[in-house]
Amino acid sequence: MAVATVACRAQQGLHAPLVQVEVSLASGLPAFSIVGLPATVIKESKERVRAALINSGFNFPAGRITVSLAPAELPKEGGRFDLPIALGILLASGQVHARTAARASSHEFYGELGLTGELKPVRGLLLAAARARGENRELIVPRGNAAEACAVAPDQVRAAAHLLEVCAHLSGAAPLPPGGARANAAVFQASTAAPGLDLADVRGQWLAKRALIVAAAGGHSLLFIGPPGSGKSMLAQRLPGLLPPLTEEEALEVAAIAAVSAGGLALEHYGRRPFRAPHHSSSMAALVGGGARARPGEVSLAHHGVLFLDELPEFARPALEALREPLERGSVAVSRAALQNHYPAAFQLIGAMNPCPCGRLGDPAADCRCTPAQVRGYRGRISGPLLDRLDMQVEFSPLTARDFAASESMPGETTAAAATRIVRARRLQLVRQGTCNARLSDADVPRWCRTDTATQQLLAEAMRRFGLSGRARQRVLKLARTIADLAAAPTIGAGHLTEALSLRCLDRRGATAPAAPCDRPPA
Repeated sequence: MAVATVACRAQQGLHAPLVQVEVSLASGLPAFSIVGLPATVIKESKERVRAALINSGFNFPAGRITVSLAPAELPKEGGRFDLPIALGILLASGQVHARTAARASSHEFYGELGLTGELKPVRGLLLAAARARGENRELIVPRGNAAEACAVAPDQVRAAAHLLEVCAHLSGAAPLPPGGARANAAVFQASTAAPGLDLADVRGQWLAKRALIVAAAGGHSLLFIGPPGSGKSMLAQRLPGLLPPLTEEEALEVAAIAAVSAGGLALEHYGRRPFRAPHHSSSMAALVGGGARARPGEVSLAHHGVLFLDELPEFARPALEALREPLERGSVAVSRAALQNHYPAAFQLIGAMNPCPCGRLGDPAADCRCTPAQVRGYRGRISGPLLDRLDMQVEFSPLTARDFAASESMPGETTAAAATRIVRARRLQLVRQGTCNARLSDADVPRWCRTDTATQQLLAEAMRRFGLSGRARQRVLKLARTIADLAAAPTIGAGHLTEALSLRCLDRRGATAPAAPCDRPPA
């Protein structure tokens, strides 16, 4: 009996546990068995491995072949185990030189085998490469995965196109060079600096632009309410360009989530803030994650980025209510009968909706015939608890010819100029409290959101007049703290709090609001 062991890694959520592929050759009637909770695609690898070995010029051993994927209680799936199984058979049968067995123990092997022995790319190798880098192990991957793996471990990745190349590398006859995708570093660098949409392209809507800058500076959620064509989607699409660049650690987190998703990782988006805009027909599982394999949903794919929900009231009520937990915690747990995966979900939510079912309420040039009951029913599709978790709600006014003329004579602030102020405000928050204002806990609000006596009285009056909940009060204070940071003010003043209250239009229904900035260009 001959036994060989080859290392690989499985994929379980955002974890990549090590798997030992043990191959045993014994005498007896011909049989090929794979044990260790393999998925159907792994069971089918028996035929792919057999054809690849024969067509590559190797002998397929006669007798009993047993492949054990350890640990046995860990479910395994995907075609990544084809190459380790084939190498285990070659090592155990002595068709690859025996002295390579010790060398193979310091490597990890990944790849799906074609029938002629070529290596095909597999999904989710970014996580395996990150773990292998931490343990200082070399990876042998298909060339189609080289760029993905080299994004985190360029010195430990060696790319091969065929089974014979892997065997030649192990024997020392033709070593594979490290960093098989170093040339792609320029692609990653270019992707992080890709030009975005400019804030100055949006005509008018000065108050909405101000709200967007405040949202970017403090990481706040935002709801736009306005008629069709007033610029809601245009503004939402410009938020990623206002946010500070991703750090190396954040870029890896975003890429790892994309790598395990159904769509996979798009290398041209590596290092960019994600912008996700699912259709309003998306299910709850599509938004928060789910499916038989408990994959990440839109809230996790928008981690460190923006989740834009256009036509917010048209989303299913259960799907919207499922957003409440990730908005509060910044993470989501996707549970299924056989497994539970935890995914980060620290995203900025931007919602957009019409003021009424027809969208023309408040437009003097349009004939809106929606009844008050219809308007209440339309807006009532968004629950009070979800609205409470939205830091800002801003109403748009219809664009007029005067707005276009004013924007042409006095262009608005550019994305680059606004981003400079936002980075400065974010830096103040990180130095002061270690996180952005929107992520402050309730216990941290009294410590970092200090107010003077006049501001405290104004806040108490606003709570009484508008009927603010305790959660809404805390969010108003965080919002005012961000406005103060943009002005480099050490404490929250009455003007900062007044502006924060003016950016929550739905709190003012049926009440008289404090004086608010008008929707006009700054002087």
